[in-house]
Parts: sequence; structure tokens; C-alpha cells
Amino acid sequence: MSTAAPTPDAPTAHAPLAEADIARLVERFYQRVRLDPLLGPVFAPVVEDWDVHIATLIDFWSAVVLRSGRYRGNPMAMHRRLPIQPEHFERWLALWNETAREELGEDNARIVGDHAARIGRSLRHGLGLGPTRPSPPQADASGSMPG
Repeated sequence: MSTAAPTPDAPTAHAPLAEADIARLVERFYQRVRLDPLLGPVFAPVVEDWDVHIATLIDFWSAVVLRSGRYRGNPMAMHRRLPIQPEHFERWLALWNETAREELGEDNARIVGDHAARIGRSLRHGLGLGPTRPSPPQADASGSMPG
């Protein structure tokens, strides 16, 4: 669990997610992905223009989280060309959740984290990477577990 404080723009209490939140999360997350020793080498050879790629990913997450309808594409086909293994999914989700907590606060991080976990399970299944197990529930801001 990260002890880093949320960025100054990050909400401290649950507030509805907005386009600016999605953009900030995606931009910060992919800065980290590019530097990550496990994930960076997976994406670096196939992403030709990171600005274009990040704009597409902002559209994707806007469509997923805000139901904006902005994304038109096939994530499964895009991921088939990557040398992804199960450990990449685990690292991606851990980094996503950490970045989301820092950028969005606990409640909104849980929302985008749940979406990411479902998408990850679907991609993992579709890519034939074995059985998936649900992600463990995330603790709330007080450290207590739901349920």
C-alpha cells in the first residue's frame, strides 16, 4: 500500500468522476508503465506514438467508467500482439490501483479498480492465459475490508 499523499488536484472525499480525472489517471499511470521494469518492455516495442496511444486510452477509460461512448476499438485484438504473461496482468493491476488511489482518492480508486479487474479477467481469459481469480477486495480509507 502506498503512503504517498494524493496529488493536489485529487479529491479527498468521494466526488463524481469527471473527464479530467480519467485523463489525469491515465496520463500518470502510463508514465509509470513506461518506466516499470516488467511492463515497460512489453509496451515500448509496439507503441509508436505515446501521445496518440494515451489519447486513445483516455477515450477507452472514459467509455468504460463514464459511459461516454468515445472509444471505438477492439482491446482484445490490440492485446493479442503483445507478449503478455499472467505476471503482467498482476503488475498492471497493482500499478493501476496504486496510481488510482493517489490520483482519485480511495472511493473513486475502488470504482476504476473494479472496472480494471473485470477487464483484466476478460482479457486474460480471451488471451488464453489460464484461469483467473477475482481480485481480493480493496480496503477502504480506514483500512477495513468490505463485507
